[in-house]
Amino acid sequence: MSKPERTVRSQYATKVREDFPDTLKLGESSFVKMFPMRYGENPGYPAAFYQEEDAQGPNMGRIRMLQEGTKGLSYINVGDMDLGQRLARKLVQVFPGRHVCVIIKHEMPSGVALGDDPVGTFEKAWKCDALSNFGGVDVFSYTVTAPLARLLVESPRNVEVVYAPDFEPEALEILAARKVLRVVRMGAPLDAPSLDNGLEVKRVAGGLLVQKRFDSKIVSAGSVDVVSVRKPTPEEVQAALFVWTVACFTRSNAVIIGTADKTHGIGSGQRSRIDSAEDAIRLSRRGYGPEGCVLASDAFMPFPDVVELAGKHGITAIIYPLGSVRDQEVIDKANELGLAMIITRKPGELDSERCFLHR
Repeated sequence: MSKPERTVRSQYATKVREDFPDTLKLGESSFVKMFPMRYGENPGYPAAFYQEEDAQGPNMGRIRMLQEGTKGLSYINVGDMDLGQRLARKLVQVFPGRHVCVIIKHEMPSGVALGDDPVGTFEKAWKCDALSNFGGVDVFSYTVTAPLARLLVESPRNVEVVYAPDFEPEALEILAARKVLRVVRMGAPLDAPSLDNGLEVKRVAGGLLVQKRFDSKIVSAGSVDVVSVRKPTPEEVQAALFVWTVACFTRSNAVIIGTADKTHGIGSGQRSRIDSAEDAIRLSRRGYGPEGCVLASDAFMPFPDVVELAGKHGITAIIYPLGSVRDQEVIDKANELGLAMIITRKPGELDSERCFLHR
């Protein structure tokens, strides 16, 4: 008699043989196969990880595996590590001197926080959405200490990968006690230059899409302008810079709500912007709630509905690009509700920055 449960489980443990080439070329860049994976996005399909030969600095080209765990890095783990590292690195640039913790789940941020100590920063990020953070990839801009490691190995968190610039020796001993955990060191501190060919590639049937990598220019209070009657407070501007940066690394349509040091709710991947906004507010109720937050929208708002929703739930300011034929209608609604509207362009410029991400 067959045992369906054993069959179901075995498909995730079975390694798929791959016969991919040792090197791949893209323009002037060579990519060297570092290791095969159990399977790709789904069981039964071969996969491997390639590193760019000339890549330098804090990127996936220079990772060092310290603890492989019982399963090794998966295809999805590597994608999560890459996104988390890019987001953490950008936050280090925008908020120098702060600790950054980014928790990624299925190539989407689920908890992001700034702080001033290793444990407190992680706890703040975890509490953003503990349910979504379960089974995630935890990325740090700072050295993992022994007290932090003790939290990371707690089984109810089910952390998949810990990825950081460095680890205290005692922290590595603590992390080794969790046999399934993967522990990976970055190739360089996050404030170091990251060098690769700067291209993003997406496979389509019969071809490739290639583009230059996006890098947001919204990095300080001088990068933005205000179009509402009410001007934002300095704290709201800092929150706007934070949530906009997170939006840059969140699948579109992206709506992020948060304060100056942490995300409260993340809505992503919806076909309609209002659906993403509703998701962000709903998910914020798992942690810190939406009241007093700033909302970031990765593209313009075609209707005032997001503004109305924001006002209803105590959100005080919005950062977003202009570009809708109803821009004035949206701004008028914000003025009616007393929201500050921050736009993603410098004073005097015509074009706002949009930050779509589809990965």
